[in-house]
Amino acid sequence: MLTIALSKGRILNQTLPLLKKAGLEIANEELNSRKLILDTNLDDVKVIIIRATDVPVFVQHGAADIGIAGKDVLLEHGANGLFELLDLGIAKCKLMVAATSDKQLEQNILKVATKYVNSARNYFESKGQSCEVIKLYGAMELAPVVGLSHCIVDLVDTGNTLKANGLIPLDHIENISSRLVVNSASFKTKNLQIKNWVEAIEDNL
Repeated sequence: MLTIALSKGRILNQTLPLLKKAGLEIANEELNSRKLILDTNLDDVKVIIIRATDVPVFVQHGAADIGIAGKDVLLEHGANGLFELLDLGIAKCKLMVAATSDKQLEQNILKVATKYVNSARNYFESKGQSCEVIKLYGAMELAPVVGLSHCIVDLVDTGNTLKANGLIPLDHIENISSRLVVNSASFKTKNLQIKNWVEAIEDNL
């Protein structure tokens, strides 16, 4: 049995058509049910749909063999126990530093508001910039405006939300898209099955 962990929301909506092209379908009754483990059109493949941040955790610990999650989530999680095999090229955006002006970044100790704590800290440390990271779960754009932070690190798509709140995108940290990852142990024990799926998905990108 192969178990695939999928992220809820935007990524799921863009992933399902890719899986369908590769030969894997999930009936609407399954998707709309309260079941946590969903049946597919294939007897040997099950799907679980969970929070994006949980996907690499499930894959790392072997609760899922394959997972699909955004690069932002994978950067925060780290690479322990999983391999990143494929860039699906969907749910694209950028992880960026934004502030009211570039002068805000000229601080001895930079206050950074973000939910991407590890990514932000690693980025500024790589530049030799001392920083204090303030973890927020939402309303990121508000932080510099009310003086909670000098800048934010967040995902940027169109940039309209930044603009509407008086912020400008400054430093580009990483291009973000959805990636296919596999459990390192599963990659050995179910190598052929996993490779076949990876190839089937890649052929239909």
